[in-house]
Amino acid sequence: MILMWSPKSPFVRKVMILAHELGIAEALALQREVAVPRGVPNPAILAVNPLGKIPALIRDEGPALIGSAQILDYLCEITPGGRALLPASGEARVMQLRWQALADQLTEVLLDWRIAATGPLGIDAARRASFEAKTRAGMALFEAEAPLLRAAPFGPGPIALTCALGQLDFRYPDCGWRAAFPALTRFAAETAGRPSVAATAIVNDQGDSGPDLQLTFE
Repeated sequence: MILMWSPKSPFVRKVMILAHELGIAEALALQREVAVPRGVPNPAILAVNPLGKIPALIRDEGPALIGSAQILDYLCEITPGGRALLPASGEARVMQLRWQALADQLTEVLLDWRIAATGPLGIDAARRASFEAKTRAGMALFEAEAPLLRAAPFGPGPIALTCALGQLDFRYPDCGWRAAFPALTRFAAETAGRPSVAATAIVNDQGDSGPDLQLTFE
């Protein structure tokens, strides 16, 4: 299987964390691609995903799988022991998928915020306020549910949250989220010790930077 991959993508990182947890990381051939947020999309990605986004998983047979959520579900389905992390049915599956969806949307807010702020027109006060309100609300929800996340199997939900928090550390290193969210800090400290998380740390291999978005938690 070929994974369209980038060392900076939090959604690719989700796939790689799960692959390490399942012991199949070496079975994925990594194809380095850059997803372009503005301008003409990467044609190599377009050939697999017409929306120009990664990750995408090219299988030996059948159409490519698009998006981290589908890829995680598929890997749990085909790998022995995978359904211990994402059950095929039941409330445990519902909670894993709920957390994954919320964490993915939090990550998308953080990514969209940075893309807007680095655009030629910058970001206006109303849109900035919207991004900030959504980020604060999302973090507050995960702070309240952190004990449940810590007790759950390290499946798509906790993995997605790990990647969202990693995005905060990568792009918003001075936001101070740990001081504001002690339960999430404990969650992050525990997950940081997992080999799968350490092996997939975000790497800025292109050396790009952006403006100070002035996100702070109090």
